[in-house]
Amino acid sequence: MSGILSGKTAVIAGIANRWSLAYAIAESFSREGASLVLTYVNDKQKETIESITGGMAVLKMLPLDVTKDEDIQGLADGLKALERPIEVLVHSLAFANREDLSNPFIETSREGFLLAQNVSAYSLVAMTRAVAPLMPSGGSVITLSYLGATRVMPHYNVMGTAKAALESSVRYLAADLGPRNIRVNAISAGAVKTASARAVKDLTSLMEFAKQWSPMKRLTDPAEVGDAAAFLASDLGRGLTGNIMFVDAGMHMV
Repeated sequence: MSGILSGKTAVIAGIANRWSLAYAIAESFSREGASLVLTYVNDKQKETIESITGGMAVLKMLPLDVTKDEDIQGLADGLKALERPIEVLVHSLAFANREDLSNPFIETSREGFLLAQNVSAYSLVAMTRAVAPLMPSGGSVITLSYLGATRVMPHYNVMGTAKAALESSVRYLAADLGPRNIRVNAISAGAVKTASARAVKDLTSLMEFAKQWSPMKRLTDPAEVGDAAAFLASDLGRGLTGNIMFVDAGMHMV
């Protein structure tokens, strides 16, 4: 690929460190010519993101706690101040309490269930609603999911229900926004040892299983997820919406 995102402005939420899938997406987007707006939760995270994205075309960094409506409005206001259209929104956010991941699903607390849904699923709806008006000529919204949305995965528990809601939200948002030429898709990535994934109990065993049984006999490379996102964000993916794209070395069909 060469410059397929040239001239596009992309908002990416969810970079925590170099191992984040959002970071791999930012790398691919930057390589393909996109200008980036990155979000952060706190000053420490901002410093980390700044330290690892120095070679990228970062236009602006904006604070964003997706559990706060005022932060989502602040994101919209900050993007408006750029005085340029937004073509791409990447939502790579998920969170659940560690105990709700390690305990049996039946023991999930009400508060834990609602927290996982709020951060991992509803935030896509809220962010898309805030950014869509800044996509006057259409655009691409991309989120990150996992196979645990449709299958029972050991110790994924409450996050599985949150990802199921996320994938359903993709379809409803795609239906709402299709007439405005805004496409909404999810990438269901294979197991990758990200900071958030480490909260899943026995992640190493899960990854070894995927390595053994996936058709390609290997784990997912984060760069593959980044490149898939670049495709969905570009005009090459102009006919795709409401899709769950599996980038998992084929594990989803086993």
